[in-house]
Amino acid sequence: MPLIALVAATLAVGFETLVESRFGPMGIIALLLLSIGVKARNAACTGIGTIILVMLVA
Repeated sequence: MPLIALVAATLAVGFETLVESRFGPMGIIALLLLSIGVKARNAACTGIGTIILVMLVA
């Protein structure tokens, strides 16, 4: 069980670093909004985070 948590945390940090290096601070804000929205089951935060990430990618 601790091994799975360690692997998940490593992947999360790696993904966050990738987003930050590619999209800058706005990518981190979008990722933060997206994760907060999913955890809180808030559709507004999830939608805003998703829209910002899509606009950065496009």
